Amino acid sequence: MPAQLDERSVLMNQSRATYTRRQLLSRGVAAGAALAVPALAGTQTAAAVAALATVDMEQVLLACQVDPPKSGTGTTPGAASHVLVVEQALQAKGLLASAQVDGHYGTSTLTAYAAWQRSLGFTGIDANGVPGRTSLTQLGSGRYDVSRPVAAGSRTDSYGGKRVNTRTADMLRAADGMLSWSITLTQGSYTSSNPDSAGTHDGGGVVDISVSSLSTTQRWQTVRALRTVGFAAWLRTPSDGFDYHIHANGISDPDMSRTARDQVNDYYFGRNGLANNAADNTPEAYRVALTWWEKYKRA
Repeated sequence: MPAQLDERSVLMNQSRATYTRRQLLSRGVAAGAALAVPALAGTQTAAAVAALATVDMEQVLLACQVDPPKSGTGTTPGAASHVLVVEQALQAKGLLASAQVDGHYGTSTLTAYAAWQRSLGFTGIDANGVPGRTSLTQLGSGRYDVSRPVAAGSRTDSYGGKRVNTRTADMLRAADGMLSWSITLTQGSYTSSNPDSAGTHDGGGVVDISVSSLSTTQRWQTVRALRTVGFAAWLRTPSDGFDYHIHANGISDPDMSRTARDQVNDYYFGRNGLANNAADNTPEAYRVALTWWEKYKRA
């Protein structure tokens, strides 16, 4: 009876094997790579041994908001390399043309990613072209690992009696804790009841906040607190065509509607988030460096 082979003896025998260049090429493996990483009983190839790329979900979500409204195909600093890996995976699935694999998360990438989400059975807001943790992880199977995942949490959470997701509620509580007065919502998320909102509240991450009982200084301090924890927040005034209130979008919320994401693009570039694309009128003393909830928590 032939001697029984265990895993170690198989590996040792394979490590002593030699191959001609013709044999290596016929196996689709470059000679140098084959010498550096021997095949392991057909179960472990050079590709499997190589470390997977890493995709930072926070950066990809930022690009999802900042890139699509841009003219041209400029990329978002810090995000482009992560977007590129996602686009390469979409191309491998036959969902994105090679010309659009450029690190710019534009409308073509949004459309391709939405098709990927639908192929997984997602619908509605879960197939909006913005990566969720599940779809991003499945797309990266064998290609990349996902770091710094972002989740909206429950969509039926609430803050002050208004519907928001868990991520937004946590952000509001953190901002409220910086103030000696309470944050009171006049409108929550996942609602299309107010046509004046232009669809910004249709998804998650967006709220309106009452300021009727606050002084001018308190209003601006509330804007600063909201921005500090990761909201794109603006004080709306009658000169903007609104009653006084604060409009706030939770940057990088994966449930955010397209119109709300476009407002994050405006915030990123120092604009007011309104149709006139005017400059942000927030006084310098109440501005903060751009951040988002997960980044704020790390700091």
